[in-house]
Amino acid sequence: MNQKSQRWHHPGGKLRELGAERLTDTELLSILIAPGVKGKPAEKIAEEILQRFGGFKGMANQPLEKLLDIRGLGDTKIIRIAAAFEIARRIVGEVLRGHEEI
Repeated sequence: MNQKSQRWHHPGGKLRELGAERLTDTELLSILIAPGVKGKPAEKIAEEILQRFGGFKGMANQPLEKLLDIRGLGDTKIIRIAAAFEIARRIVGEVLRGHEEI
């Protein structure tokens, strides 16, 4: 990255410039489900998902089929979301196992 600050118009660029911790939940999820569909950008789809399920925790407890009800989500995007949640579960599992060993 160069020293000059850039203005990004998409969450991926913002993540690269500012770091993942500076993105909202909507922006992070929109990176996984990009691109959107005609007339509905990925950020709008992400916002709808998070509102419908009350956030990431609510999403994680849903069967994947419930996500298919959302316009703009197909198998590929749902698979990406499922993979991200599984990665998070495994990280939490590793952290918890690490605390047990102390």
